[in-house]
Amino acid sequence: MNTEVKTSPDDISPDRKPHILVVDDDERLRQLLSRFLTENGFLVTTATDAAGARDILKYLSYDILILDVMMPGEDGMALTKGLKEEGIHTPVLLLTALGETEQRISGFEAGADDYLPKPFEPRELLLRIHAILRRTQAAKPAEKKSVLPLGRWQLDIEKGELQDAATGERILLTSVEHTLIRALASRRGEVVSREDLAEMCEMSASERSIDVQITRLRKKVEGDPRVPKYIQTVRGKGYVLWVDE
Repeated sequence: MNTEVKTSPDDISPDRKPHILVVDDDERLRQLLSRFLTENGFLVTTATDAAGARDILKYLSYDILILDVMMPGEDGMALTKGLKEEGIHTPVLLLTALGETEQRISGFEAGADDYLPKPFEPRELLLRIHAILRRTQAAKPAEKKSVLPLGRWQLDIEKGELQDAATGERILLTSVEHTLIRALASRRGEVVSREDLAEMCEMSASERSIDVQITRLRKKVEGDPRVPKYIQTVRGKGYVLWVDE
């Protein structure tokens, strides 16, 4: 898969990066898609199967879901149909090695917004993503807030705001803190390396720059920043975000 193609800056909303969830059991393709879409202005989360996707969707909302059809267990079509029945109307782009007419029809009947056979050209994927965003942006239905519980705080990921559950006190995160917490939340419970965080947040890849922002974020989120409970360091690997269930 050639990942040299870039989108025009005009294709990306200046307000925020569109957030895409890629679900595919092929590790190599997940990595390629994540890198390529990140390079082209998107915030990307990945999952290996339908169960992982469902777990993530309990806490976060997305602009587009890119689902592989041929996954073990619950396949992409079944996941699409199930999500629509559960009231999750996020647009879905299905990827599959099966490009026959009947397969495409089945995908659309399941509730998919578009269907792209493998192998595909990266530029075509981008064009289809932007077409879906254009169709859904004007008439996007109201979605549940993406709120994560962090002890005394409720973190509204979309607004970049902390609210004290007891007093109602609100603290607004800086733009850098907001982007960083969204990146960590998109892989909640997983260790995210400094390099990945820097790439997702378009920051300097130096350890110092990431560590400084993490320290500032902890001062707002943690009860005791010296003994963090929610944003934890995994020595030699990076950081992980834990939330209250």
